[in-house]
Amino acid sequence: MHSQILQPVVVLLGWTMVVWVWLFVRRIPALNKSETIDINKQVGGTGKDLDGLLDPRTQWPAHNFNHLHESPTLFYVVALLLAFVGAGDGMNATIAWAYVVLRIIHSFIQITYNRVLHRFIVYFLSGLALIALILHAAMHVFH
Repeated sequence: MHSQILQPVVVLLGWTMVVWVWLFVRRIPALNKSETIDINKQVGGTGKDLDGLLDPRTQWPAHNFNHLHESPTLFYVVALLLAFVGAGDGMNATIAWAYVVLRIIHSFIQITYNRVLHRFIVYFLSGLALIALILHAAMHVFH
């Protein structure tokens, strides 16, 4: 099965891994410089435990990586569903590309200067794109 909507899916998957690398590029040097954190003695915990211990800018890529596992999971499901029912081309592929571009812009905002209002606007627009894809999937499944 080939469907145009699978291309933005792969791009967002790849982008997620770029952010994953980005979080380590920022976090590892900060951990090595930290006088309060000895990772050789750390037992348990999560990356969220580093909030307040590391500079917030260091944590922004990690926070964004987590965000890329929230509503994008719905995107993956609806994109695969649209591809499966043969509705993953044309307008739906275009909307999917818009969603992916908006999520990448959201990442850049959050990781670089993290202005909440700017993030919110882009997040909201990406949510509208996701709603459109879900509605199109519903129309095909319940036609």
